[in-house]
Amino acid sequence: MVGSDYSATMSQIIYKIVPEALWREAERNGRFTGAPIDVADGFIHFSTAGQARETATKHFAGQTGLLLVAIDGAKLGDLLKYEVSRGGALFPHLYGPLDLKAVVWVQPLPLDTDGLHQFPTLEAE
Repeated sequence: MVGSDYSATMSQIIYKIVPEALWREAERNGRFTGAPIDVADGFIHFSTAGQARETATKHFAGQTGLLLVAIDGAKLGDLLKYEVSRGGALFPHLYGPLDLKAVVWVQPLPLDTDGLHQFPTLEAE
């Protein structure tokens, strides 16, 4: 994937869907180093507000015990890159651990009766 200068102009809230147990471990450690897929890929995958629901459907369908973490992308500096991914869209990727000081909020991501994740209102929607 190719990095983009677009990072500097896209300072916004970005989102991470993460199993609660993994996130609680990060809180105990003071930083989040990623889920297994992140570690394997060499960066932490995030989504923009417009991408989060599709990410949940594609990668977390039917899963319970998830949290949605909102992060201030402006606080991540040059380690945050927007790179071409699914369908040619630019996705935020963090090349380093997530400093929890950049976290804006953490909320449960429950399933509704149809088995779809119930999202709160996301910034930029």
